[in-house]
Amino acid sequence: MVGFTAIDEYVNRCGRFSSEEIAIFNSLLKPRSVRKKQLLLREGEVCDFEAYIVSGCIRSYYIDENGSEVILQFAIEDWWVSDIGSFHERKPSLLYIEAMEDSELLTLNPARKEELLKRVPQFERVFRLMIQRHLSALEHRLIRTLAQTAEERYLEFIKQYPKIALRIPQHYIAAYLGMTPEFLSKIRRRLATHKS
Repeated sequence: MVGFTAIDEYVNRCGRFSSEEIAIFNSLLKPRSVRKKQLLLREGEVCDFEAYIVSGCIRSYYIDENGSEVILQFAIEDWWVSDIGSFHERKPSLLYIEAMEDSELLTLNPARKEELLKRVPQFERVFRLMIQRHLSALEHRLIRTLAQTAEERYLEFIKQYPKIALRIPQHYIAAYLGMTPEFLSKIRRRLATHKS
């Protein structure tokens, strides 16, 4: 499966693993295919997966008190997606996780992850680095949200995530950036006018 090659490359960027250790890891991964619009997790459920994205695009979001979707993350190929708090603490999630495209995933549940860490303790580093990257991205996003104008946030988004910006509808980008689709359209028109 192509996905195993991709995830093996991901793992080897995080550390040196023998072919036997990689084989143990691969044996514990469960392939999962999801269709566009399919929910992997609903609010109130306990998250039972950490998923590596082989192909596709996934979003995680919550519904605010006004009934609006607030998107926390988009994830594409070579990224991981989960509700980390729900997964590790075994508490009900506040999030929804939904496929935005037909997607192929490789997943670990808590029991298989624990088995992996017992059999190959060095994999702790892979997951530590994954969580560090996730935390760093959240910190940068929080700083941008607090310190930048809406236009600056949009420009930063398309600069930092050009592949995502081309793959998803503008109303999802607006929800991620904390603005209405109409306001994002005004920003895009203004930017297009300034380029002309």
